[in-house]
Amino acid sequence: MHVSTRGRYALRMLLDIAKEQGACVSLGEIAERQQISRKYLEQIAQQLTQGGVLTALRGHQGGYRLAAAPSEYTVLRILELMEGSLAPVSCLDDSAAGGCERQAGCLTLPLWQGLDQTVRTYLGGITLQDVLDGRVGPLGLNTENGGAP
Repeated sequence: MHVSTRGRYALRMLLDIAKEQGACVSLGEIAERQQISRKYLEQIAQQLTQGGVLTALRGHQGGYRLAAAPSEYTVLRILELMEGSLAPVSCLDDSAAGGCERQAGCLTLPLWQGLDQTVRTYLGGITLQDVLDGRVGPLGLNTENGGAP
């Protein structure tokens, strides 16, 4: 699994917008604060809007805002929207036609399945709100209550 610049920038963009608590935010403002090319943000915003995560408002006071509360969006959902599959090996990729012909006798398949499930559980358990509130630490542990999940 590799998270591309596109996935990382999408998270930064969404967190920037979420900080504004429902107000519309222009791509120019985000580009300046996050030091990301406005042109690149336009591409990311289009994908996030098509995915139902962002709402675009036109006009002088227009911009982007989250379509729902930050607590409704997991990091897993955002990364899957931007990256596609996060599977560590191609045989676990849902889009792989027919899977692998060696799957039935593959000794390493349980290893990759476990890694995939760990990643999905970890990222699926963290929302944008958790990140905003600083409640994410190693292995997804809540840093506010002594490390309890």
